[in-house]
Amino acid sequence: MKIRFWGGAVALLLAGPVRAQSLAGEWQGVEAEPGDTEFWPAVLRVQAGKDAAVLGVLYEEVGGDPETTSTFQLHGTRTATGLRLSHVRLLDETRPHGRGYWCRGNITFTYDASQEKLIGHATYLPQGDCTTGTFTFYRVRLKSAATVPAGALSTLRVSGRDVRWFADAELTQPVATGNTYPTRLRKTTTFYLKQGYYPTAQSSVVAITINVSGAAKAVAPAQPPAAARPRLAPTVAAPLPSAPTLAPIVLPTVLFRVGSTIGASVGADGRGAATVGASLG
Repeated sequence: MKIRFWGGAVALLLAGPVRAQSLAGEWQGVEAEPGDTEFWPAVLRVQAGKDAAVLGVLYEEVGGDPETTSTFQLHGTRTATGLRLSHVRLLDETRPHGRGYWCRGNITFTYDASQEKLIGHATYLPQGDCTTGTFTFYRVRLKSAATVPAGALSTLRVSGRDVRWFADAELTQPVATGNTYPTRLRKTTTFYLKQGYYPTAQSSVVAITINVSGAAKAVAPAQPPAAARPRLAPTVAAPLPSAPTLAPIVLPTVLFRVGSTIGASVGADGRGAATVGASLG
């Protein structure tokens, strides 16, 4: 089995004619060739040495076999676009299967500040099939403001690959994923971030603290909406009852004749009735 190890260590890269960019810290990545099924996840820890020297320690696992590992010490110098590193000595290794070897040589890295990314090209010393290698590293860095206004909607932005955000160091309270996190903070808060890009047993948690300035504006409690008044249907007056239709009055036949006299005589009881005479005309 061919066990290949890649590594790189960085301290200062020239970002311009005067100002230098620090590359100290922890990087996480992989050595993998396009189209190759083999890969080697790794963690790179970097610190500055004296003058232009840079020092580093690299841990690597064999992809698919995390029990096979190595730790190398590296040493290198700055270049105009990055740095050049060399394997110095093997610090530790675990090979439970008792076979394989580690490739060693020189690695030239180029730094991409916008993504906090290192791309390395290695030329290995002749050993077995060790020839060349290609490496990709990322690190987590805060890319947005370190201080935000209290209570304001702020978008926190970080570098890294497949980033997971947590509210606690034990990583039991996930709050976001990805390189941005929109949130409102009312007090200084620390988030704990991990990269999901080729994680290893040595991958660390990166703590990022966001300071909060000022006091959050008091928010008036929302008032419940006013109850809508019931809309009453218009009252429709009942139609008045129709006046009853009266039948025409039929007068009795007039019992008078023009110029006639109606008379009455005394009855048998002795009461007399005056004779009434009427003359119509």
